[in-house]
Amino acid sequence: MSTAKNQIKQILENQPDDSSYDEILKELAFKRMVDRGLADVDVGNTVSNEEIEHRIKSWQK
Repeated sequence: MSTAKNQIKQILENQPDDSSYDEILKELAFKRMVDRGLADVDVGNTVSNEEIEHRIKSWQK
């Protein structure tokens, strides 16, 4: 597994040369969110579709 610094370098290298600061930050934030989501899946921290449907219906009352 690569280090955080290496992952950031890879993201930066994949960005177009004219990328703005905000665009780069969005890419870094997106990568972090995906990594956190995958880590949640690995430890079973998920919610079923049925449970989500139930929660949404309870909000609509």
